[in-house]
Amino acid sequence: MRTSIATVCLSGTLAEKLRAAADAGFDGVEIFEQDLTVSPHSPEQIRRRAADLGLTLDLFQPFRDFEGVEEAQFEANLRRMEAKFALMNRLGIDTILLCSNVATATIDDDGLFAAQLRRAGELAERYDVRIAYEALAWGRFVNDFEHARRIVDLAGHPRVGTCLDTFHILSRGWSTDAVEEIAGEKIFFVQLADAPQLSMDILSWSRHHRVFPGEGDFDLVKFMRHLARTGYDGPVSLEIFNDSFRKAEVGRTAVDGLRSLRWLEDQTWRALHAAGEGKAAEALELSPLPEVADPEGVDFVEISTGRLGETIKVLHQLGFRLGGYHRSKPQFQVWTQGPVRVVIGDRGPTGAPTGITSLGVRTPDPAAAQARAHLLQARPVPRERAAGEVELHGVYAPDGTEVFFSGLAPETAPAWLAEFGVTDNDLEPAPLITGIDHVNLAQPWQHYDETVLFYTSLMALETHSREEFPSPIGLISNKVMRSANDTVRLLLSVAPEDGEQGDFLAAAYPEHIAITTTDIVAVARRARQRGLAFLPVPENYYDDLQARFDLTPAFLAELRENDLLYDRDADGEFLHFYTGTLGTMFIEVVERRGGFSGWGENNAPVRLAAQYRNVRDAERGIPQ
Repeated sequence: MRTSIATVCLSGTLAEKLRAAADAGFDGVEIFEQDLTVSPHSPEQIRRRAADLGLTLDLFQPFRDFEGVEEAQFEANLRRMEAKFALMNRLGIDTILLCSNVATATIDDDGLFAAQLRRAGELAERYDVRIAYEALAWGRFVNDFEHARRIVDLAGHPRVGTCLDTFHILSRGWSTDAVEEIAGEKIFFVQLADAPQLSMDILSWSRHHRVFPGEGDFDLVKFMRHLARTGYDGPVSLEIFNDSFRKAEVGRTAVDGLRSLRWLEDQTWRALHAAGEGKAAEALELSPLPEVADPEGVDFVEISTGRLGETIKVLHQLGFRLGGYHRSKPQFQVWTQGPVRVVIGDRGPTGAPTGITSLGVRTPDPAAAQARAHLLQARPVPRERAAGEVELHGVYAPDGTEVFFSGLAPETAPAWLAEFGVTDNDLEPAPLITGIDHVNLAQPWQHYDETVLFYTSLMALETHSREEFPSPIGLISNKVMRSANDTVRLLLSVAPEDGEQGDFLAAAYPEHIAITTTDIVAVARRARQRGLAFLPVPENYYDDLQARFDLTPAFLAELRENDLLYDRDADGEFLHFYTGTLGTMFIEVVERRGGFSGWGENNAPVRLAAQYRNVRDAERGIPQ
């Protein structure tokens, strides 16, 4: 599939945008007029630079407020258009984007629109260029792609076609079925944008909240299936207006954009072949990525710390035991309990906060997972390996977390554990801790959507819910991502943004590892006997709990005694407790009873408030 990106998607100068698009692997770019206007380089220099980088210049855009005007105004518009056609010849671009009129149209007449487009087509023929007419969702008289198509057909000029933009189609709720009714040769250009579903005016939604495919709520796979059936064979381009993208590092955004197109290409190819329509994929030259198998669980979590003593103390209190030290990297040790493995990287007595650094995910084919990650341009993790040590394939997630792909060995010691001296004989029989329920990873706000796409495209995780929770100094946003078989659950959260309190916020709104048990009361009592400092739960919480659920006095007393929190729904119950914060993380222990599928979201405000109080008190020197 030929890929392109509008320069308006990226930060920086035009020269920097071209370099980033080429480095990411795009085939071409759309030149946004303002980027050219403010550039010190001539059109000829831009043309040569693109050619040197291996980029095609696919579209010049936008041309606004053209049709539906009186003759005198139209003559002025034609003169303006002719100047842009001459500029396009200098750039070597053969297609211009013409947006439906928003500001100056005074005559609502399809016949006039078509006649004026026809005259524009005659002018375009003199310059050997084409016009792609696009219905803006807020166009004054034309805001529907089917309406724009009818005007193009009425114009009847070979130099006049249509541009399809998914935002303008899907933001209005238009069905994409009618895309198939457009002849492929009359589709001159295709622009893709995803977006979260928001209740706001369309123009503001468009200007600030578009995201790359796979990062929003639009059904772009369905659109692409319809497009493939038309026989369209041109570029598939990204046109994203997003405040975060305009601030982000240009190379990183470009990679994120190409990853989104490759993921969408793969999903479209698979959807067409599943429907027995593989032939339709040929015009767009769609190709699949290596098959991604559902992950089978979290193999290990790695944390690093400059406070080793307090970290291993909490693990011991929760029932973990030291498995051993790595034979060639003695700064690493592993703590185990049943199938749960926690690798600790000791940073020495530096006082550096404890935090999550890596996840190991069990997958049937680690090599295939790594190959897919490579094609999606995930940055590989360099890992020194001594002779005889297991090769673990890993890549960096956008937030810097290392994600490793390990083989399936849920009932036995995985091969890498032997490097710590752990064998099958060392596995604990009938442990109280039985697995990893979920992992919560904190995200920088500007990379939140990028991280969602990363886990969607690499591991086929799906976004199941979004929530926002009040905290003492702002809202916490969460997305819950799960594998189809529900063996891997990730919670991605964004804390309130405050550059002046970055370190404080990291401690007040920490990440966490949630481990499962079949007997949370036994785990809590064992931990308390070993001196675990639980995150305190206020009495007001238990009063509210009793009012909500009408619990028996004995059960409520048991919850109070063990600092347990509780929730239930029609399918089951959920009991859990939290440790105190270790640097920028903590550990949660959960017990699911029945078919409860949530993760304790109703209790999140209690936890956030308690963690805030603890960190604020520590900052003020108040004893815990």
